[in-house]
Amino acid sequence: MNTFPPALLTQAKDIRALLLDVDGVLTDGGLYFTEAGETSKRFNTLDGHGLKMLQRVGIQPIIITGRDSAALRVRLSALNIQHAHFGVEDKHTAAQTTLHSLGLSWAQTAAMGDDWPDLPMLLPSALACAPPNAHREVLSRVHWVTQAQAGHGSVREICDLLLQAGGHYSVLLNEVLV
Repeated sequence: MNTFPPALLTQAKDIRALLLDVDGVLTDGGLYFTEAGETSKRFNTLDGHGLKMLQRVGIQPIIITGRDSAALRVRLSALNIQHAHFGVEDKHTAAQTTLHSLGLSWAQTAAMGDDWPDLPMLLPSALACAPPNAHREVLSRVHWVTQAQAGHGSVREICDLLLQAGGHYSVLLNEVLV
């Protein structure tokens, strides 16, 4: 089990939604284009399993990304993520609209982003996070920086944090250790 600082666990205990950017958070930030101009992306399975576990305990992952791609839509469908906004420039408004529809407030929200367009959804969140390879202006404004790089388990770290803060981590782990 990860050891998170007690103050961070306290800050995360009431979180019910996780806002996530995609490029530079769920992926390594690289954009791969085929000869036909299609985008392909690499996703980390640890991140995916973490998002599934969050959903299982009632924490809603919400994807808000400035880009759109078939690869992303396939991945989100496989993870059964119900709340996603594609091609978004105003991430604050997209987040606020979704939170309102779910009956949640910013005080119940964690967010992870890596660059300036993510700041409007990071700053009002109760727990703002970034991967260590995020832009310095983001790193200087978040509450917590993961150890893992973007696209290499950074989202799983925040999922583990939220699961531990909510008292779910050990319960879920014990289910597979039967």
